[in-house]
Amino acid sequence: MLKFWKKKPAENGTGDNEEAASQAPAEATAPEAPVVQPDPGPVAADAAIESPVKRSWRERLSGSTFARGISSLFSRHPKLDDDLLDELETTLITADVGIETSTSLVENLRKRMHKREFADAGALLQALRQELIVLLKPVQRPLEINGRRPFVVLTVGINGVGKTTTIGKLARKWRDEGRQVLLAAGDTFRAAAVEQLKTWGDRNQVPVISQGQNADAASVIFDALQAARSRNADVLVADTAGRLHTQGGLMDELGKIARVLKKLDADAPHEVLMVIDGTTGQNAVNQVRQFRQIVGVTGLVVTKLDGTAKGGVVFALAREFGLPIRFVGLGETATDLRVFDAEAYVDGLLPNEFVRT
Repeated sequence: MLKFWKKKPAENGTGDNEEAASQAPAEATAPEAPVVQPDPGPVAADAAIESPVKRSWRERLSGSTFARGISSLFSRHPKLDDDLLDELETTLITADVGIETSTSLVENLRKRMHKREFADAGALLQALRQELIVLLKPVQRPLEINGRRPFVVLTVGINGVGKTTTIGKLARKWRDEGRQVLLAAGDTFRAAAVEQLKTWGDRNQVPVISQGQNADAASVIFDALQAARSRNADVLVADTAGRLHTQGGLMDELGKIARVLKKLDADAPHEVLMVIDGTTGQNAVNQVRQFRQIVGVTGLVVTKLDGTAKGGVVFALAREFGLPIRFVGLGETATDLRVFDAEAYVDGLLPNEFVRT
């Protein structure tokens, strides 16, 4: 029979519009002059993106395939044996943890079981918890934006992953910390992408630098960096396209943006933040591999982990790349973008009835 334990709760807070890569930003500038929204300063929280209660990690993650699978497995198979481990491996693979990662985890547990390290299935589950935390701890590296001014964050990722929404939430977070933030509407291909970012800017009272749809993205972001420097802003967050007519076109554009930024700051962008949809499973691994080759991804944001997401892709990403997971998205509100916490994430996936004292 499983015993119970209590753990400390975690608190944590796309069109073709390409030019030659060597072309200077001034030559690439679209006829329309940049539009800079006024900076009205800090305002009260926008009720449209606020939640009256900050829900716990477990509340957000308990509906995942991972959490439901573990709960079901240990409820119907409390006996400690090889069959339990075989089913555990299947459960992990089904939850998008990945074949290699799942096999490695289970085989290690199997060796320990055969050495009689576990008194019962509950002890094995506790060991699994520790193994999962150890796997994620190396990628628990929060984004530090001090030391550079402006600190340039280039956000990348395919369409539909929640990239623009993530930018809006980051702007809100950093503004609430007292930082001066500017946004650059660099997704000039997707219909309404510029307006979407402006809406987030209005909500958060954060200026947005834009030119309009089909403007040259490198030019927009170049102008935004100039504006950020002239305003002595703390952070510039640049949106980018998630799709062009060809995938090669998208990657060429991202490479061009990075080169153009270096004309003003040799070290920019200081962070290339890739946004991943947590419901896409192993396809997310392929996305990171491709983007990393072109723009040197330095950090990840995994979104849409609430609800019915499988939840295991975070472990696959950690084992495959070792890239810092800066934030995770656990819901729609501004406070649902959380700084990644390995222990809180793992515990959020393990149902209450299997938490020990």
